[in-house]
Amino acid sequence: MGYEQLFRLDGRVAAVVGAGSGIGAAAAAGLAAHGAHVLCADVRLDAANATAEAIARAGQAAAALHVDITDTSSVTTFFQSVTERYRHLDVLVATPSINVRKPIVGYQDEEFDRVVGVNLKGSFRLLRGGGQVMAQQRRGSIIVFSSIRSQVVEPGQGIYAATKAGIVQMVRTLAAELGPQGVRVNAVAPGVVDTPLTRPIKDRPEWYQAYAAKSALGRWATADEMAGPVVFLASDASSFVTGAVLFVDGGWTAVDGRFTPPL
Repeated sequence: MGYEQLFRLDGRVAAVVGAGSGIGAAAAAGLAAHGAHVLCADVRLDAANATAEAIARAGQAAAALHVDITDTSSVTTFFQSVTERYRHLDVLVATPSINVRKPIVGYQDEEFDRVVGVNLKGSFRLLRGGGQVMAQQRRGSIIVFSSIRSQVVEPGQGIYAATKAGIVQMVRTLAAELGPQGVRVNAVAPGVVDTPLTRPIKDRPEWYQAYAAKSALGRWATADEMAGPVVFLASDASSFVTGAVLFVDGGWTAVDGRFTPPL
């Protein structure tokens, strides 16, 4: 066993969906730093290009692609483009999510559909498309972002939490279905991470501090701190890890207590 190579990704093609900002951009940079040729995909092609250009300036390989995970034809075209250009796909990382913070009794149908459409159905489209490609080539690692909200909730997070729990069950099922083809499927479940999605919380000092105090480490995570778990699950260091949920939450789910946010 060449332990020094466990985390290397040289010669591998990794697609990161949601690479235009936040966790996706950090994951793309981390994979590239470990030798992967990274395809930075986002619904905002300009943002994907910016991430790819930053990686290229660091002397690593990256390209940008457009994909809209709410559109089946866009996702199909995305995977076709990847396989036609690169012939294989070794790693797929799916990060996009949205949230509408409201009590369940105040949710509108269109808000429900929007959150489920991006978080759950969008992730399903990526799991299906990536799973089809990797099953055919009989290898690969799929990494989908869930959340601590798959396990613990707070007022106003019900629909978001339901989508994140659903992602976990899809990940586990696909891991069981594609294990015989040598494909691994895992989820990362962050706690509170400083990203554009959580900016409204950061703008409320009492809310921000309450979240920081809730974790065992007493602070928020940075997006860069999600890169290590992604590299681990993408690499041979996790060759016997599939169907797992890796909590990267600073100990949040190990510590009891709750903050009730203003709604």
